[in-house]
Amino acid sequence: MKKYDIAAYIWPSYTGKERRTLQFWEQGMGEWQSVLSAVSKVEGQMLPRKPLWGTVDEADPKVMEFQIKEALRHGVNVFIYDWYWYDRRPFLEQCLNEGFLGAPNNEDMKFYLMWANHDAGYTWDKRHSSCNEVIWLGSQPREEFDIICRRLIDRYFTRPNYYKINGCPVFMIYDVMNLIRGLGGIEKTKEALAWFRERVKEAGFPDLHLQLTIWGEYSVNISGVDSERTGSTRDIVPELGFDSMSHYQFVHFVNCNRDYLEILPDVAKEWDRIHEEYKVPYYPHISIGWDNNPRHHHITYPIMKNNTPENFRKGLEMAKEFSDRYNDVPLITINSWNEWTEMSYLEPDDVYGYGYLEAVRDVFTEE
Repeated sequence: MKKYDIAAYIWPSYTGKERRTLQFWEQGMGEWQSVLSAVSKVEGQMLPRKPLWGTVDEADPKVMEFQIKEALRHGVNVFIYDWYWYDRRPFLEQCLNEGFLGAPNNEDMKFYLMWANHDAGYTWDKRHSSCNEVIWLGSQPREEFDIICRRLIDRYFTRPNYYKINGCPVFMIYDVMNLIRGLGGIEKTKEALAWFRERVKEAGFPDLHLQLTIWGEYSVNISGVDSERTGSTRDIVPELGFDSMSHYQFVHFVNCNRDYLEILPDVAKEWDRIHEEYKVPYYPHISIGWDNNPRHHHITYPIMKNNTPENFRKGLEMAKEFSDRYNDVPLITINSWNEWTEMSYLEPDDVYGYGYLEAVRDVFTEE
């Protein structure tokens, strides 16, 4: 049977070891605090959902040793860690550095990083989640960018289990507009990325594999400052030299306030559009669900419906067929391993048990 790279995003908030998270989750257990305090607001939500593995500390290497085993047993063989840099230093690195990389079996699992370079506000603080004020900027100036790149190469790219395509370490950028804004425009961003590639080559790799998180087609200010010069992601991909693309969440490009089986055809149409209009590979993405209400006291939409393990399996089969038809590298991304506050997770719960993981296993493995 063909081997696939099934890559699940990891939201590294389920730990109390990052002191700066106390302003969002004062109980010292990370975002488990929001998960456990969730209540149903409309029919069918069944909140709070309870993790079968418990509200574990995912910065604990023993916890991650178990999770790695379970992921691999069900066909998930790559973790994509959301990675942050705020206020001149990393944020939420403990789940990766102490948990995953501290697990004795970590080299059995591949991993790579998605730089979640969006601004940070009060979304994570349930008491003030309606507030739009920015706490930390995700955009970074060139001097910070250089520090970040050296850290990525030295600490992560050089690890034997860092995920590579054709020998090139894969690095995903979540918010290309914020990247351009911080670096001061398209030309300066091109210079910074070229410098990054050279540093990667100096470290002994053929090149950097730069991956874009695509949010559907949207306009961007390619000057990095207030200007009439604008473009779209179609312009940005060749301009900045991105090597591939994937999505992070269905909610970024389709209407998710409806039945899962109504969503999948629109997802497939978007994949086909991307394949026709872009010249770099698109690695198909499947989301499990969307419901952000655990982060809010008030009702918030969209709320995805009927996202059962059986219907999720249909999405996986769709992704497998797209990958087989178009891509040499059999990479498929899933949201996510543990986005409990967005109701999109593979980890087993008290409603579906191991259902989502079993769907992955059934589609992508021989067992």
